[in-house]
Parts: sequence; structure tokens; C-alpha cells
Amino acid sequence: MAGVRVITGQDAFGGARRGRPPRNQQSPQTLAEVGEFGLIKALSAWLPAGPRTLVGIGDDAAVLAVPDGRVVATTDFLIEGRHFRRDWASAADVGHKAAARSLADCAAMGAEPAALLVALAAPPDLPVSWAGELARGLAAECARAGAYVIGGDTARADQLVLAVTGLGDLAGRAPVLRSGARPGDLVAVAGPLGHAAAGLALLEAGLTGDSLVGEHLRPAPPYDAGPEAAGLGATAMIDVSDGLLADLGHIADASGARIDLDSAALRPGDRLIAAARAVAASRRHASGDRTGLATRPADDLALAWVLTGGEDHSLAATFSAGTRLPPRWKVIGTVAEGHGVVVDGQPWAEPPGWDHFSSG
Repeated sequence: MAGVRVITGQDAFGGARRGRPPRNQQSPQTLAEVGEFGLIKALSAWLPAGPRTLVGIGDDAAVLAVPDGRVVATTDFLIEGRHFRRDWASAADVGHKAAARSLADCAAMGAEPAALLVALAAPPDLPVSWAGELARGLAAECARAGAYVIGGDTARADQLVLAVTGLGDLAGRAPVLRSGARPGDLVAVAGPLGHAAAGLALLEAGLTGDSLVGEHLRPAPPYDAGPEAAGLGATAMIDVSDGLLADLGHIADASGARIDLDSAALRPGDRLIAAARAVAASRRHASGDRTGLATRPADDLALAWVLTGGEDHSLAATFSAGTRLPPRWKVIGTVAEGHGVVVDGQPWAEPPGWDHFSSG
């Protein structure tokens, strides 16, 4: 097997050039007390090495076996106050979400997720126990995908920031790009739509008892659906991170085609409708309005979650007409001549999804 030397920012969670050894105390409480070397040593114990890891945490860089000879690579940020809140999410939740974001990108290329590099910047008063729970969340989500954390970096910062690099193995397959959709193709999705957005809305409304909240805190991408789609001849694929309309818009733009979605195939399920009604009722209560009807606005809200919510990290792909798809792939539209994304032949009047730099 060929080996690739994967070099990280500062010594692959090892060989840190600054910091101090841990103090002789039985239960360090913060990163300042355990020190950088102590944190790296603890991370090494919390994050197991995988079978493809030839050199893991503790050296200048990790070495990963890549039988295919090619590496799929992607990077994502997770920033406190922007992507997560510690009063809403546990450290394990943050670890699961941080891993899912990058591993889903690998799967969307048709690759098998293989490894993560995780850079953590944190304030010195962060409890060591929080970092431990974060590592366990990362490891647990990696286990779902068949991947492992092989290295990273640590630094001091005023707020928590994670930068996660995902690496994937194509296993001899061609990568599935965004640019291959052609008129006549089917558009299909594997995984839920709108659940993470519903969970966020419930959190914002203070309605934390719904199981959809857990789907926002810990999305569960169908990682194996990516290589499966590649094997079925998928012509284009993307993970739904910013919203179905926004992400399919990337495929439409890259492919020079139009995607026409069928709203009947995207009708929100009972769980989303119930959540939308609860959120709508909460908003009316907060505004003091007791006169409005919840049913129709709730239906609209639930459909908006499906079309523009994002963060489910489900996979959307296009396939040649006539492709026999496994049951988990639900056909939601077709590819046609033209440009952009339409719903039932009409443009969507609202923003199609999340844009980090949009003023909206």
C-alpha cells in the first residue's frame, strides 16, 4: 500500500514546541493547568488509531495508507457562537457535528471516509473534561463512518474554534463531481431534509423536548450512500449542508443545467409539521398575537426547512434516467435544459439557503 505523509499545522497533535508539562496533580481542571503537552497526551489516549494509520498522533506529521493512490480532502470550520453554543450543545455533540461536516463532504465525492485532522483553538480556562468529551464525540462519529482521527493541532484562543480536515479513499472509483448532471437525469436524495433546521428552530423557541433537537445537535449523514451512489453511476453529487436549493444550485451551475424539483416528493412529514406548529405557536405567543391560525403558516415553515434548512448533511445526487435506485434514495426531481433550480417549474421566492457572507 502506498503511504502519504499528511503534514499538519503544528506537529500532528504532538511535538508541540510551546507549553509546559502537566503539573503533578490528580485531576487537572482546565487546559491552563494540564498544559499543551498534557492535552496532547490525553488526546492521544482518547482518540484510537485506525488500521490505515501508519504514524498517528505524537509525531511531526501523520502517515496514512492510501491504497487507491489518491486522497479526497476537505476542510470545515466549527466556531463557537456561529456553528454551536455550549449552552445548547454538549462537548460530545460538538465532536459529532464537527466530524460529520467533513466526513459527509468526503462521502459526497463518492469516497469512503478514512481519517480526520482536527485543529482545536480554545481558551485556557476550558475544562479538560470538555476536551475529553469532544474527543469522544469525534471518535464516535468517525466510528460510524469507518474513519479515525490521525492528528491535528492545538492553540490558545479567546473562543472555541475547530478546523477539521477530512480525508477519503475513492477505492478505485472516479470522483463524483458537481459538474456531471445532464438533462434527463433523475435527482434523488438519501437522508432526511429539514430535520436539523427544525431542531435549531425548536432550540431557539426554547422547545428542547423534541427529538428533532438531537438531529440538529448530532446530524447522522448516510456516509455509505456516497460510495453506493458512485457505484450506481451517479453523474453529480453534493452533501446538503447549506440548504437543498442552495446546494442543488451548485450542481446546476457547475453542470450548466436546470434542476426542477417536485414539491409533492418533498412534502414535510408529520414530525416536521408538528414541530413547525409548535414553533409557530411559540412565536405568536411571544408576539402577543392570539388571532392567527397555525396550520397554513406551519406548513409553509416546514416546507422552508426542507428546501432551505441545511445541516442535515444528507446526500443529493443525479442519476441517468432509468437507474434503479435502492429504497433509501428518494427521487425528488429531474434535470432539464436551462439554469438554476425551480420548484414545480417556478423559482423559489425566498433565499435558497445559508450564505456565510450574506448580509441577510
